[in-house]
Amino acid sequence: MIRDIISLLLLIASAGLSFYHGWGSFNYRNHPESLKMMTQLGMAESWMPLFGASAMLIGILLLLPKAFFYGNILNAVSVVFIMAMALRAGNVKMALIEIPFLAIPLVLIWLGYPFKN
Repeated sequence: MIRDIISLLLLIASAGLSFYHGWGSFNYRNHPESLKMMTQLGMAESWMPLFGASAMLIGILLLLPKAFFYGNILNAVSVVFIMAMALRAGNVKMALIEIPFLAIPLVLIWLGYPFKN
């Protein structure tokens, strides 16, 4: 019971963050901090819609029971990608900030989908 509640809360947080980041990536002109962060990582402005679409896809996959595992894998890979880009750009602080966000999909995989029964 407690395990399912924790899994549900983490699922809501993870899917919510995915949709939030996806929406922010599509509307990067209204959010200059997103564009600034991506530019610091060495990514072109033309990549923003791709990241937005992938974040939205991850959010949808997280909510589907049969795709829950794959959504979490993609989520973890995207966080590792951001961490690698931050380290390549010399931004160790950003890479360290991403560690808890890497832990969320891994813990969700371990806990499992909250509504599996």
